[in-house]
Amino acid sequence: MANQISTLPLYQDLLQGFDNWLTSKQTTGHESTLPLRKKAMEHFRTLGFPSRKVEDWKYTNVLPFLQQSYEFNPDVIQNTDKAAIALDNINMVGLDAYRVVLVNGQVQLALSDELPAGITLKSIAEAENEPAFQANFGQQINLEKYHFAALNTAWYANGLFLEVLANTVLEKPIYLVHIYTGSGNLFIQPRNLVVVNRSASVSIVESVIADSHNGDIFVNSVSEIVVKENAQVHHYNLQNNSKNTRQVNHTEVSQKRDSVYSNYTFSLPEADLLRNNLHLNLNDEYTESHLYGLYLLNGRQLTDNHTLVNHLHPHCESNEVYKGVLLDNANGVFNGKIFVQRDAQKTNAFQQNNNLLLSNKATINSKPQLEIFADDVKCSHGSTVGQLSQEAMFYLRSRGISEQTARRLLVSAFAFDVTQNIRIPAVEAYINKLITQHIPAEQELVKA
Repeated sequence: MANQISTLPLYQDLLQGFDNWLTSKQTTGHESTLPLRKKAMEHFRTLGFPSRKVEDWKYTNVLPFLQQSYEFNPDVIQNTDKAAIALDNINMVGLDAYRVVLVNGQVQLALSDELPAGITLKSIAEAENEPAFQANFGQQINLEKYHFAALNTAWYANGLFLEVLANTVLEKPIYLVHIYTGSGNLFIQPRNLVVVNRSASVSIVESVIADSHNGDIFVNSVSEIVVKENAQVHHYNLQNNSKNTRQVNHTEVSQKRDSVYSNYTFSLPEADLLRNNLHLNLNDEYTESHLYGLYLLNGRQLTDNHTLVNHLHPHCESNEVYKGVLLDNANGVFNGKIFVQRDAQKTNAFQQNNNLLLSNKATINSKPQLEIFADDVKCSHGSTVGQLSQEAMFYLRSRGISEQTARRLLVSAFAFDVTQNIRIPAVEAYINKLITQHIPAEQELVKA
């Protein structure tokens, strides 16, 4: 039975809109995905939007962000000029990369660089006949459980398909720039599929530019990433959104034998809501996974990181470090779960979450979890919450360093366990610059 949030006008609009789409002629060209869409919509019809009675949403109330009406299919073409202007505001000095631009989820080749040999890039709608799409699309996500992923699977219209062919090693990263813009309130649902084939290696950097001056923007994004045998993927997600943006991301990763997947998630001010579901499925032996996260929150921002690492086979390793710095009235959530299934002997799994509160009005809910069904494993997890060391502050001040500079140095040192693992110098410099910019002076620490 649908929960109470399923009575929202937005929920009814989405159900009615999907029924209208099914009875129109617009379903032509979606024959291969139509059964999955219908199945996903039935799950969403049952689940509805999540309330705080759902355990995974206990500390994140999405209700305030779902009250108003939204436009579901904003015109991409009319917003391309705005996107070109927004690109000029990107300031990541020194990043040498292949840039791919998406406006409201739709790939814009005119604003993108030409990709080298070994890379296949298409819009998600044009990729339905690709063998890699047919073999991997919609294979991993449990649509019976995840409300927003089910909605996205039913409703998605735009997004990208990116395939890295076997033995392709890219020297430069692929830089995905997601631009969301339009008039009024927007509800956008991009869908992405990335397939990295055997012995290929690629770095992907994602960032978001949201023009929310004319209304609120709600992005419900789903990405599936398939990492084949002996492949390596470094995936950077820079969440530097503007005010009045709300983003729910679901990233589902599948790894095969001898593969390495590293995820770097940086959640930064100013977005109203950020919810990241990051799920890794270690689907073969000798896989290696690294998850590095940093959330720096201010104002009344709500950021919720849910990670799940599912060890299914022996001789695999996962390493997770998430750190949070909270200012003002910000609200943070960390929920990390590691499953070690019965066959996953010789597993080595580590998880750590540390939080620094710079305001007595900021809150953090941290919940590290381990569920182990094998007996020959090495696993550990932990969580801490604290404030800046006054002893360290005194030490720096006694050497002539100003209070604001001392605070920035200590926060940067706190974040170092995460930032030191960034492999692209331009990205590392960009993140460190933002950390420094957002640490205020003493008298500005708590905003009303």
